[in-house]
Amino acid sequence: MGTRQYARLLSEWVEAVGLIPGEYGKHSMRRTKVSMIYKRTGNLRAVQILLGHAKLDSTVRYLGVDVKDALALSEATEL
Repeated sequence: MGTRQYARLLSEWVEAVGLIPGEYGKHSMRRTKVSMIYKRTGNLRAVQILLGHAKLDSTVRYLGVDVKDALALSEATEL
């Protein structure tokens, strides 16, 4: 599925549930999902893999979490 097709589909879904499509984009939805996964599991490595980030630091910055806390959670979590 291409990015335009995904954006169009997302817009249709948002509108179908009664929300304003202009307030929800594909990037914000991507960020929301991984943020929820991180908050629920604390598994930074899983979020890194889902986002396709090569460096853990990039994932930490993307989520806006404290580096020390994120690294401690990551080291304590096994895949």
